Amino acid sequence: MYRFVLTRQWVCLTLIALVLIPAMIKLGFWQYHRHEHRVAQNALIEANLTAAAKPVTELTSPGHAVPRADYWRSVTATGVYDTAHEVVVRMRTSNDDKVGFHVLTPLVLADGRAVLVNRGWVPGGGDPRAYPAVPAAPAGQVTVTGRLKADETSGGSGIKDRKGLPDRQVMLINSAQQAETLKKPVLGGYIELAGPAPADGPEPVGTPDHDSIGAHMAYAVQWWMFAFGVPVGWVVLVRREKRDREAAAAAGAAEASADGDPEPVTAA
Repeated sequence: MYRFVLTRQWVCLTLIALVLIPAMIKLGFWQYHRHEHRVAQNALIEANLTAAAKPVTELTSPGHAVPRADYWRSVTATGVYDTAHEVVVRMRTSNDDKVGFHVLTPLVLADGRAVLVNRGWVPGGGDPRAYPAVPAAPAGQVTVTGRLKADETSGGSGIKDRKGLPDRQVMLINSAQQAETLKKPVLGGYIELAGPAPADGPEPVGTPDHDSIGAHMAYAVQWWMFAFGVPVGWVVLVRREKRDREAAAAAGAAEASADGDPEPVTAA
């Protein structure tokens, strides 16, 4: 009755189904783990943003790799901006997705060390290789408050660290790179300025989103439903094929029976 499932066509179809089921289950768990990661990240961002601000020197030092647990941690720093070594970071977007530059200014601390401060976004001009118009950093000693971020790398950010850029333009915010130019110790990571934000200064970088969780859980459920639907669909197709074959066999038998009946004899 079901011997047709051993034909080449049905064997291939069955093998495809057997491959799709675990693949879809795995994709569902992949999306589920992404959901878990997003939820954990949102919790971390909220906790670090609302925690009491700490002096940046308590959380990082020259050559220190900022751990994920300290990402977005509120920090403070007091020093003098070194505008002579200010650079801009190319291909950065504003809060409304306009492409421009981030302004990266070293803040020299009282002990002679420096920490990089991302003062915010400025638009570019008509020539992308020209240095943009950057509002001046406050003069004299200042105290800044911001979010601690880890050094950017090509592997972590996906941004290619291009060479041969115009003077005072960089692709990545990286303390080790800037330390080579400054010729002084630079704290690992950098501060993303949150305040004070002068009205005539660069546009502050927006607070990281920690409310939305995306559609990863919905995608996970969809993949698992697809995985469940594959065997159900296979059974439906088998039963339909069986019915079609039985109907074809019955029609063939009826046609053969009709062809074998003797012709009626007419009485003389």
